[in-house]
Amino acid sequence: MIFDYCVIGGGIVGLSTAMHITELSPGASVLLIEKEKEVATHQTGHNSGVIHAGIYYPPGSLKARLCREGLDATRSFCGSHNIPFEQCGKLIVATNTLELDRLNGLYDRAVANGLKLTRVCVDELRTIEPRIKGISALLSPETGIVNYQVIARKISDLISAKGVAIKLGCKVNRIVERPGLVEVSANDSTWNTRKLIVCGGLQADRLARMAGLDINFRIIPFRGEYFQLPESKHDIVRHLIYPAPDPKLPFLGVHLTRMIDGSVTVGPNAVIGFSREGYPKLSMNFNDLASFASFPGFWKLIWKHRSHALNEMKGSLWRPAYLAECRKYCPELELSDLQPYRAGIRAQVVTMRGEAVHDFLFGETARMLHVYNAPSPAATSALPIGRMIASKCIGQN
Repeated sequence: MIFDYCVIGGGIVGLSTAMHITELSPGASVLLIEKEKEVATHQTGHNSGVIHAGIYYPPGSLKARLCREGLDATRSFCGSHNIPFEQCGKLIVATNTLELDRLNGLYDRAVANGLKLTRVCVDELRTIEPRIKGISALLSPETGIVNYQVIARKISDLISAKGVAIKLGCKVNRIVERPGLVEVSANDSTWNTRKLIVCGGLQADRLARMAGLDINFRIIPFRGEYFQLPESKHDIVRHLIYPAPDPKLPFLGVHLTRMIDGSVTVGPNAVIGFSREGYPKLSMNFNDLASFASFPGFWKLIWKHRSHALNEMKGSLWRPAYLAECRKYCPELELSDLQPYRAGIRAQVVTMRGEAVHDFLFGETARMLHVYNAPSPAATSALPIGRMIASKCIGQN
């Protein structure tokens, strides 16, 4: 049998792509291959669960547009399928004059992206978040929270009911593009497809090279370490609390996040991960380590951001330093409040020149489309991303 479409990757982007193929091309045969035994195992299942509103992204960028569309699409999907979500809002808090300047820049960018943010003065901040300290803040009332694994599992159920063949526990080890079709092998099985879509996440570069694509980047795993607050402090905030981020960095800083189950997490930091899929602390995979250590772009990136990298490493190795980042805006937190929680690993595309790619990045051939880079807010944007990919593939098929 030759499938019309094959999707590699059972994260939320791959699942969304398969779902939109079934909607845009009813009757098409679709295969989805995932190397883990469950869908949404990696980035989808290890993020902070925030439904982003699109504050941070350059006006006119694909990131900004897809995030705005994804905000509405995610809420609509949850409403249609009785998936719990909450529009709790986000406060981005400035604690000094430098951060206040960053806040002003964010406000201008958000307005350019069509968002309606509210400026919050120090007295108003004290009223709406009495346990948070700052000199000013921006309120994003649209930002929300959800469990993206629940969304991914629902999509998996929906596409399975529509006849999509989902193969779990199948690690792809061969991709060969031929005239008219692509051969994909995993374990002891081989499938043929007229169109291949690869949503490989943390393995995107390896799958691209496996398929014969000439790429000039490497996936660098950035480990985000979180803590969970004790139950006694689940009411510490009413909104999500974010610091004013450094615009030169691709990370938003350590923040307080209300989770959809009622708990509150603190994090993440951003340190180099020595294993692309090793979530326990000190996990190490020598192939993953060699992959980025032998890549010149990695060393250029680290040197460019050496001060920030050392500060992040300090916070990872010494909890009081991590706590200090939190106490800038939440001074009542103590070391004993930082309880263990799962880590996340971000797949960051880094070029040979040492540049971190911040927007979505794709690669194409006659019969393949590879999603190279799907950075945050990929989970928020997953539904419109999947629709965009499906539309493109169906149009070319």
